[in-house]
Amino acid sequence: MVSWIISRLVVLVFGTLYPAYSSYKAVKSKDVKEYVKWMMYWIIFALFTSVEVFTDMFLCWLPFYYELKIAFVVWLLSPYTKGSSVLYRKFVHPTLSSKEKDIDDYICQAKDKSYDTLVHYGRKGLNVAATAAVMAATKVFCPL
Repeated sequence: MVSWIISRLVVLVFGTLYPAYSSYKAVKSKDVKEYVKWMMYWIIFALFTSVEVFTDMFLCWLPFYYELKIAFVVWLLSPYTKGSSVLYRKFVHPTLSSKEKDIDDYICQAKDKSYDTLVHYGRKGLNVAATAAVMAATKVFCPL
């Protein structure tokens, strides 16, 4: 049985570092096919990483769980299986294409709300800081 640490190491090296270097090489060579291949990989890997947070908490007790994760990452990377390309073309692209407008609207709303929240709490923070400064100044110049 593979331990958690070995699984993390394998996923780090083969799931992140090797693809990062290969992506660098694709950018350097300006090969559009390689760009597309690695962009599909990174989209699938981002989804895998997001799901992995929850599966690690709830499924880590399953026999061969870590071995399956390693096998999945190898399958994603394999030039023979083209796993990331298969998943992207069959599931991710059609889903994102059909939901793209909704996602864009949600992101736009989130940006607007986050800006408004930042301004609101920024003003509150400045008011608190100004009040604290005035209180401190009053204590220094007008001791009781």
